[in-house]
Amino acid sequence: MGDAALRPIGLFDSGVGGLTVLRELRRQLPNESTLYLGDEARMPYGPREPAEVLGFTREAMRWFSGRDCKLVVIACNTATSVALEAVREESAVPVIGVIRPGAAAALTATARRAIGVLATVLTVRSGAYIRALRDLDPLVDVAQQACPRLVTLVEEGRANSAQAEDAVREYVEPLLTEGGVVRPVVDTLLLGCTHYPLLRPIIEKVAGRDVRVVDSAATTALAVREVLASHRMVREEGRAEHHVFCTGAVERFRGVASAIFQEDPPDVEETRLQT
Repeated sequence: MGDAALRPIGLFDSGVGGLTVLRELRRQLPNESTLYLGDEARMPYGPREPAEVLGFTREAMRWFSGRDCKLVVIACNTATSVALEAVREESAVPVIGVIRPGAAAALTATARRAIGVLATVLTVRSGAYIRALRDLDPLVDVAQQACPRLVTLVEEGRANSAQAEDAVREYVEPLLTEGGVVRPVVDTLLLGCTHYPLLRPIIEKVAGRDVRVVDSAATTALAVREVLASHRMVREEGRAEHHVFCTGAVERFRGVASAIFQEDPPDVEETRLQT
């Protein structure tokens, strides 16, 4: 095991959502150290312009480069949709997004090749999921639904509230009923934002038993493992260290992080991104 294997994996998100990917990464790769960066001060990214999100993502990549990461996961669908290709070209280390792994997970789950994507406004506008899904299966039927209220509900710790259920019904029910003869119209819902797994119980309730709900966390962790293995950078032993940083309100961030990790909530440190 060389020195490169000992370096940490970086994960970046607009807020707390990417912690769902971090949790799965820590489960699949327990020896790997991680650095997580949540840009809480500027979330949500979904309503912003692509150039603005690209700029934020470049700032995050500079932050990680100063901390000697061996690989970076853009654990944010919005940032992946508009910035992955650009920052991958500019980065000295491998960069993995969450959209292609999420698309692969959805295609594994669907029986009728009828997939509904729940995502932010900017991710839907980018068409990134349609491209990723059709790259993998040109005949797949894809319907997208922008969900502008969901990220804020999760970030405010209201993922189990009546308001969250109302919002989920508003966004999910059209995917089940509109534009098709068969009901439900889609047989798989892809959670195209890493915040949305925190709403999974409500989404599954609204979607019903005949619809599978999938996200990108497990397949993204698997993609990380495959890239590290191919570059001989897997850390096989040693004590893993995990550090979580956010650019905004630490206490609120820590509260939602505790709900995600439950028995093992991470400490959270405040940081700044340089423009």
